[in-house]
Amino acid sequence: MMANLLLNTDNALLTFGNQVHLFTDGHAKFDQLIKDIDQAKRHIHVEYYTFAADQLGHRVLAALEQAAERGVEVRVLYDLSGSRGTTYRFFSHLEELGGQAQAFISSAKARFNTPRLNYHLHRKLVIIDGDLGYIGGFNIGDQYLGESPKFGYWRDSHLRVEGTAVLMMQARFIMDWNTTCRRTKKERMDLAGDYVNVRTTRLKNPDRSMVPMQIVSSGPDNDNRAIRRGYQGIISSARHYVYIQTPYLIPDDAILESLVVAAKSGIDVRIMIPPMPDHPFVYRATEYFAHYLVSNGVKVYKYDKGFLHAKTMVSGGHLASVGSANLDYRSFRLNFEVNAFTYNEQLAGELKAAFENDLKDCTQLNEEYFDQQSAWRKFKQDFCRLLAPIL
Repeated sequence: MMANLLLNTDNALLTFGNQVHLFTDGHAKFDQLIKDIDQAKRHIHVEYYTFAADQLGHRVLAALEQAAERGVEVRVLYDLSGSRGTTYRFFSHLEELGGQAQAFISSAKARFNTPRLNYHLHRKLVIIDGDLGYIGGFNIGDQYLGESPKFGYWRDSHLRVEGTAVLMMQARFIMDWNTTCRRTKKERMDLAGDYVNVRTTRLKNPDRSMVPMQIVSSGPDNDNRAIRRGYQGIISSARHYVYIQTPYLIPDDAILESLVVAAKSGIDVRIMIPPMPDHPFVYRATEYFAHYLVSNGVKVYKYDKGFLHAKTMVSGGHLASVGSANLDYRSFRLNFEVNAFTYNEQLAGELKAAFENDLKDCTQLNEEYFDQQSAWRKFKQDFCRLLAPIL
C-alpha cells in the first residue's frame, strides 16, 4: 500500500538488495564517509544544503581534492543560502584538480541572488562509484559534530546504503546537477554507462538485513508533495505506534489531523523535538503545535541532551523514513527534499530503539509545562502560529 502510494505520487521505484547502516552520531558518520571517499575509484557526487568552510568542511574537501588528484570524477552541489560564508573560491583548488562544484540553481558568479530566494536545496546525498550512497539529516559543518557552544551535542540520523537504491540517489543527483547547469553552463551529466554500477549480485542471497527501499523526492517544482503524503501514509496506517523525530514541528492541517486522529484512536503517537531554537520564530511555532498536540493526546518530548536535528518516522515494526524533510510547511512546499522510505523489521527496530534510548535524555511536555510559561511567551507562540505557512 505505502509502496504504491509513493510509486504513484513520485514514480519512486521500490528497490531491493540494499544493505543499510544507521548513523546517529556525526563523528562516526563523517569518519566513515571520508574513508569511503578515500576508497572511491570512479566518481563521487556530493549534494548538501550546508557545506561549511570550517574544520569539517576543509577535512571533507581535502578528501575530495585527493580523490580528484588520483583521477576520480568529483562533483559538488550545495545550497548558497545554507552554506553562508562558503564562496566559489573555497572549491577553486578542487576545480584546478579537475573536480567541479556549483551552487544549486544559481548563476556562475552569484553570491546571494538565486532564482527563488525562498526555495532551498535541503537534500543531503553522497553517491560513490554508483553502488554506495549516503542519505539523511547531517550537513557538513562543525556544529554537526557537536562543536557549537550554542547547540552542544548534535543528534541526527543518516543512512549508509549499498545496493540498488543508490541508483535512485544517483538519478536524483544528476537531475539536480543538470538543472543547475542551465545557469552555470557547466558540463551536464548523462544517467548511463559509468554512473550505473549497482552490484546486483547482492540480490542472489537476500537475508533479513537487506532493506527494500524507495528514494522519494519533493520540492516546489511540482505539486505532488510526495514526502508529505508518505508521512501521512505512515501515520494513517499505524496500528500500534508511530515515533517521530523532527527539529521543526509545524505540520499542515492534513498531517495535524492525522496525528490527532491516530492518538485519539489509541495509537501510541510520540514526537521528539529540540530543547532550544535555531530559528526563534520557527521554534515558537513548534511550541504552539506541541501544546495543541499534547492537549489532543499526542506525547511530545523535549530532547535535553543537545540539539535534535533527526528527521525520522517509524511505525508498525517494519515501516520507516529517514531523510532531509522536517515536519513543517517549508519542507512540504518550499524546499527540495529527499527521504528514504524503508520496509524492514531490523532497520525499523534500530530506529525505534534509538528513539527509546533518546527518551532517557528527554522531558515529556504536559499541560503544566505550558501553563507555567509566561504570557509573553504564549503570545509569541500564537503570533508565530499565524506565520506558520511562510516559516
